[in-house]
Amino acid sequence: MILITAKIITILVALLHLYFLWLEMFVWTTRAKKVFRNFPSDLFEPTKNMAANQGLYNGFLAAGLVWSFLIENPVWAANISLFFLGCVTLAGIYGGITVSKRIFIIQGIPALFGLILWGSIRFL
Repeated sequence: MILITAKIITILVALLHLYFLWLEMFVWTTRAKKVFRNFPSDLFEPTKNMAANQGLYNGFLAAGLVWSFLIENPVWAANISLFFLGCVTLAGIYGGITVSKRIFIIQGIPALFGLILWGSIRFL
């Protein structure tokens, strides 16, 4: 049951980061304005390239999490999941401290939950 829950959380975190990729790389000056309501409206266009770069990094995080499902060795799959969920957790903590607590809630907490679940499986 813990393994299934860990995999579901990992998939959800990957999907969340694919959503961030889409927002930041492809719809930064349109749809993202509705999502990032606290960001000044006049800064979306000037920061388009910066947001796209950030979106690419979110894509790498999603790719790593998806990759963990393609690894046949369960120990290595768990290790890769732990690594990428750890990266997402740290990014969520940093964003929560430096930008908005909302980042930690949306990004950090699910990743932290997945990290705890994978860690409990790996070290039983």
